[in-house]
Amino acid sequence: MGKESVAVYWDFENIHASLYDSANGSGAYGRTQNRSKQQEPLLDVQALYDFATTYGNVAINKAYCNWQWFAQYRHPLLKCAVELIQIFPPGASAKNGADIKLSLDVIEDVLRFPHISAIIVIGGDSDFIPLAQKIKAAGKDLIGIGCKSSTNQHWANSCSDFRYYETFVSDSQADEQAEEDESDTIQIKDPVELLSKAIKQITKKTGDEWVVKASIRPIVKRLDPTFDESNYECKTFAELLKKYPRSFKIKPGEHDHLVSLV
Repeated sequence: MGKESVAVYWDFENIHASLYDSANGSGAYGRTQNRSKQQEPLLDVQALYDFATTYGNVAINKAYCNWQWFAQYRHPLLKCAVELIQIFPPGASAKNGADIKLSLDVIEDVLRFPHISAIIVIGGDSDFIPLAQKIKAAGKDLIGIGCKSSTNQHWANSCSDFRYYETFVSDSQADEQAEEDESDTIQIKDPVELLSKAIKQITKKTGDEWVVKASIRPIVKRLDPTFDESNYECKTFAELLKKYPRSFKIKPGEHDHLVSLV
């Protein structure tokens, strides 16, 4: 599990526009006066990145957009180490062409980097259907993410696995955003919060309440590369889990201990 690699591709304006329309009415984002202005952040970048880490180490992380209108997403995009690909639209009312550039990059990366085991495409456009066929023909898993209100059903059905964006937005989103620090200084994260987030991500993927202990630490390291048990005065990962009995339950499993949230 820890050795697998995943590539993530964001059709960023597409998913943002879907959320804008959900909040303001169908077609609202497409009006020129709404598109040609600085956009307020609507997309929970961190939640989708956290989900991607459950499939493996995020080796490629590219987002496609006309970034002049999306400067307010700067902090979460930097925090998740997203590579920003600038797309200049051919006209005020034309599509930004992100889906074409994205598809070409995916095909190129699949050929160049055979160690990539899964591709995650964030966006609900039906134009990605041919891409889905190519990815699966190459023997890779394709995970799609899109909004319920705007995702093309044929695109969703062409994926190996598809998740609706709305399932990632939790009640804790506001709290997490409030805790975000604009500073570049590394800070030691709360261990219970970090471990709980990792367990929730695995549970969301497997559907099981109990999680194999050995599967947790790789997810924690992807969520926070600076993680180390010694930061919390523990010598082992098991010792760290046992330090918080009010937050985590542990029981013997067939080959390893199982862990769940209290």
